[in-house]
Amino acid sequence: MRKIPNSELNRLSVEDFKKADKLPVVIVLDNVRSQHNIGSVFRTSDAFRMAKIYLCGITATPPNREIHKTALGATESVEWKYFETTIAAIEHLKAEGYSVYAIEQVEKSISLKDFKLEVDQKIALVFGNEVDGVAEEVMLLVNGSIEIPQFGTKHSLNIAVSAGIVIWEIAKDFF
Repeated sequence: MRKIPNSELNRLSVEDFKKADKLPVVIVLDNVRSQHNIGSVFRTSDAFRMAKIYLCGITATPPNREIHKTALGATESVEWKYFETTIAAIEHLKAEGYSVYAIEQVEKSISLKDFKLEVDQKIALVFGNEVDGVAEEVMLLVNGSIEIPQFGTKHSLNIAVSAGIVIWEIAKDFF
């Protein structure tokens, strides 16, 4: 078995990425404190052509050396915008016709295995703070919540891992 060199992977250039069709999905980071998690979400969003990332509250923004360590240039390809509050981001998204889903463990959540993005449906996925999750005041504004099934002793996953799982599950039927 031969490992494929980067030169043979036929990846898009940054310019071509910006012109390419994207999934109608906006990733919202609600007060995410780890810059490595932020960079990882950028990199995953690039890999699966998410439309945008909204960085909210204390979430750091590019250019940032620590974000760059894990993003590896994805901050140049993925469109992003900063909002002072996650509430402002959600209000903006809803005005643009997006359905907003928190990735959170709540009553009446939708299991990720049962969630399907419909063609032409615009959604936003809110990932919360590493300790507190998605803020309570944000939960009051979302259209629903998606939960990642878990079977071990821990109650949650790292945000970068959660984003990777959810983004893959949503994107896999589109490419």
